[in-house]
Amino acid sequence: MNVKQHTIQKIVSITGVGLHTGEKVTMLLQPAAINHGYKFQRIDLPGKPIVEADVDYVVDTSRGTVLEKNDVRIHTTEHILAALVGLQVDNVMIQLDGPEVPILDGSAIKFVEIIEEAGLEEQHSLRNYYEIEEAIHFRNDDQSIELAALPLNDYRLTVMVDYNSTVLHSQHAQLHDINLFKQQIASCRTFVFLHELEALFKAGLIKGGNVDNAVVIVDREVSEGEVENLSKLLNKEKIEIGKTGILNDMPLRFANEPARHKLLDVMGDLALIGRPLKAHILAARPGHTPNVALAKKIKKQMLDSAKGAPQFDPNVPPVYNVSEIARLLPHRYPFALVDKIVYLDGQAVVGVKNITMNEPQFTGHFPENPVMPGVLQIEAIAQTGGVLVLTSTGDPEAFWPYLVGIDNCRFYRNVLPGDTLIIRCHLLAAIRLGVAKMHGEAWVGKNLVCDVDMTARLVRKAK
Repeated sequence: MNVKQHTIQKIVSITGVGLHTGEKVTMLLQPAAINHGYKFQRIDLPGKPIVEADVDYVVDTSRGTVLEKNDVRIHTTEHILAALVGLQVDNVMIQLDGPEVPILDGSAIKFVEIIEEAGLEEQHSLRNYYEIEEAIHFRNDDQSIELAALPLNDYRLTVMVDYNSTVLHSQHAQLHDINLFKQQIASCRTFVFLHELEALFKAGLIKGGNVDNAVVIVDREVSEGEVENLSKLLNKEKIEIGKTGILNDMPLRFANEPARHKLLDVMGDLALIGRPLKAHILAARPGHTPNVALAKKIKKQMLDSAKGAPQFDPNVPPVYNVSEIARLLPHRYPFALVDKIVYLDGQAVVGVKNITMNEPQFTGHFPENPVMPGVLQIEAIAQTGGVLVLTSTGDPEAFWPYLVGIDNCRFYRNVLPGDTLIIRCHLLAAIRLGVAKMHGEAWVGKNLVCDVDMTARLVRKAK
């Protein structure tokens, strides 16, 4: 799995019809900045409104995942999101001149192809993975549906489908290596049972549906009159029931193509938590409704965990090492108090300070009982916050960062030689006129040792 964030190198586009609206739509993928994430933009509407790919904006999951924000809707988001997740693309603006992502052939392969045509560009920021901390479950016993997200330092999915059908038997699919998404999952098409078609058309759905963008599974006897009606509904001169149980005997791309497509849908729907996942996803009889329900549970755990100690993996390369920090901050020995920056997203920053007995403060600050001075803890927090504020300018070497205010400071336990101080700062408001208000915390393990509200001012260096 990628360590750094990625976007695409250039703008690419694709045109098709929406599965449910039937409207012709052109979709453009635009490169986006670090920590932009996935966002949809309706360029056909006044003001070109944006709808973030966020599970909180899901308003319908009846036959696809629909997002809505401020009365602006985006239909059938799951396939393009699955393609972006599968290719480990983090930051893209998805522009549409209509209300629905085009269905194309009913899979994600065309999206994969245009993303590869655009090319990927590595960005100078770590991927902000959310690693499942403890098992999360969603169950619907009435429909025998069960989904789970289990702790794993990787991203894997295992899916089982069972529709009690004589044609579509129980199937399993799995993706154990995200790099195999294109070969194993992306080309698998959406499917529908024949008995569902007429009801879907009557409900005003699948106006753009035909045998070229979905696998139609024939699960009952069909009269000649019904065949003629199907031809009209699907806008085809000739429809045959066939002998394979698939309308027009359309060949499957994999023997378990339906299960693989359900896995694709799960990937797309879970993209709505807003961060790349590290987890093993198990799904028995998934669908958009339970997928979204699991996504909401994962997002809740993610938000709850953000209130606790910041995560730090020493095996992951830092965003800035000590030499790079020295180019940003003016502090030098013995006042360079941040060893590395391990997370930075424009709103928050996480830094690391290793406490050793060799530091000069311990020769005079309780030398028989060494304790890190509280003022140095605050200074370490301020320096970490300084990286956040300076990098927000786009020209960090042009400014001096000054700490001009400290409020609500509390110390909760001693910091001793041998401790690793994990420092997190986040902005309390947007930076205005060079003034930044931040809340900072310092942790040792899962213990909060200090927190403080700070005000910093950026002053441009004299030329």
